[in-house]
Amino acid sequence: MKTKDINEAKDPALRGSLAALVRASQQARQTAIQTGTDLIIAKDGQLVRISPEELRREAETKDDATS
Repeated sequence: MKTKDINEAKDPALRGSLAALVRASQQARQTAIQTGTDLIIAKDGQLVRISPEELRREAETKDDATS
């Protein structure tokens, strides 16, 4: 079975859903940093806890890479 790229979907809402998920992820990370709470994500079928300190380091590394 061949899967299509979501960006090729006929439905405009579906095409925009990936960008919306990325924005939601970024906002969740920022909220966790601001509130000092861990972020829980599913990675490879396992729940993973990411501390606010680790999120800050990741954000700083990303900022350095884009500047």
